[in-house]
Amino acid sequence: MRVPSLTLAAAGAVLIAPTALPGPATAVPPRERPVARDDGAVTAADLLARTGTCTRLSRGRYRTDAGSPATVPVCGTRDAVFWKADLDIDCDGRPSARCNRRTDPVFAATTAFQQSDGRHLSAENLPYIVVPPPSRRWNPRAHGVRGGSVAAVLYRGRVQYAVVGDTGPRDVIGEASYATARGLGIPADPREGGAPSGVTYIVFRNSRVSPIEDHAAAVAEGRRLARLFVAKH
Repeated sequence: MRVPSLTLAAAGAVLIAPTALPGPATAVPPRERPVARDDGAVTAADLLARTGTCTRLSRGRYRTDAGSPATVPVCGTRDAVFWKADLDIDCDGRPSARCNRRTDPVFAATTAFQQSDGRHLSAENLPYIVVPPPSRRWNPRAHGVRGGSVAAVLYRGRVQYAVVGDTGPRDVIGEASYATARGLGIPADPREGGAPSGVTYIVFRNSRVSPIEDHAAAVAEGRRLARLFVAKH
């Protein structure tokens, strides 16, 4: 069960400069546009092999859902941080046909980070992940993770490149946007969708896409960083 993501009202936001999201190969109505599914040159198996050993960065562990046991540590290398959890659907941000107060009972019209024109991100259209805010358990910013950082999300042999786009509860981890779920073939309905386990999140340290809404740039940078990450194995 997803809990609402926190907004940047408590943490401060960074506005980042605009670029249109890449369009599909053929023109279709906006609400039917498919989210690009990207396997890239580096496979999910390559990336999973690199995350097989956990050097723990977090002082404690996170829950995957409110009320569940805290079982998920944040691990890392010199180049990336990663964790393995579930995937709850984040439909927050700019309202759209599939992400709004009618479709999502805990919908929030804001995201912690905004796109270059000042508008909140679109969970339906932009692949992004949710990270916990800084706490004594773990401070993402101290490990090079902030709004716009590049991430690779892995599930059942697929790789979806994304950005860090929102923050969530202090003790829960394992959440990504509607668009990220679609790109991984995960049911994206905010009420009943998501994956109960088996999702790996890798965030490349000190990376950033600007503007944050440029998904093509996130894919290109994600591929480059993934190659470097795997090469150091």
